[in-house]
Amino acid sequence: MLDTMTSIIRKAEEENKAFWEIVLEDDMEKKEYSREDSFEKMLTVWQAMENASDSYTGERRSVSGLVGGDGLKMRQYNRRGESMCGGYVSEVIAEALSMAESNACMRRIVAAPTAGSCGVLPAVLLPLWHDGKITQKKVLEALYTASGIGAVIAHKASISGAAGGCQAEVGTAAAMAAGALVQLHGGSPKQIGNAVAMALKNLMGLVCDPVAGLVEVPCVKRNVIGAVNAVSAADMALAGIESRVPVDEVIVAMGDVGRRMPHEFRETALGGLAATPFGQKVKENMQA
Repeated sequence: MLDTMTSIIRKAEEENKAFWEIVLEDDMEKKEYSREDSFEKMLTVWQAMENASDSYTGERRSVSGLVGGDGLKMRQYNRRGESMCGGYVSEVIAEALSMAESNACMRRIVAAPTAGSCGVLPAVLLPLWHDGKITQKKVLEALYTASGIGAVIAHKASISGAAGGCQAEVGTAAAMAAGALVQLHGGSPKQIGNAVAMALKNLMGLVCDPVAGLVEVPCVKRNVIGAVNAVSAADMALAGIESRVPVDEVIVAMGDVGRRMPHEFRETALGGLAATPFGQKVKENMQA
């Protein structure tokens, strides 16, 4: 069982294999899948992400009316050439908004690792795919890397906002996306581990405070910060920058922070932004 990042990295190095290959082989063993069956399942996940992106129009609104249309606004802003980020990062922001809005508007998405953080991983992959910079095989390899990272974090800490705050959801998604990007850009297993550690550290302590208990505000825009965080963490790792704290220790620390986090900041809608006058007004309106 590959239950630590260290074990995956060590096995990859000892067997002279990529990080994603170790995750794939573990999946095949656990589920008694053939290599082809496993790839077919992962392709289904990728196609669902693609479909969610391609079918987004920006016309839908969530039940509360708080969410919808911002992904379209960002895409239009990008097309006008006004974005300060420009290029790839601007598209990452637009995709993160669009995918997270799709979740809030009850459309089909892929929980990666959760519905509330569904925009982060596809956001860093889709712009590269749309620009023809990566092949489908490379995308699937990146998804295996991401899934292995998510599985380790779920085992050693948490991926639940109710159990560990938003750091456990968007933080984990950012770590998965950062590792996937390092994989795509030819990074080593150790660099994947460093990217994961840095992405998690950057969002450690992030509370889960959904206004009126809805996965809308601030959840949608937090997918953006998770995705951009992933890009920066991946770039740092690929540049040779290392996390001073080992990746598995970072994951354990994140889990400990989540357990110590006050009840009000763990998806209860009792603290943070949910407790502001605006948050209370939305809650009252929803209950009326």
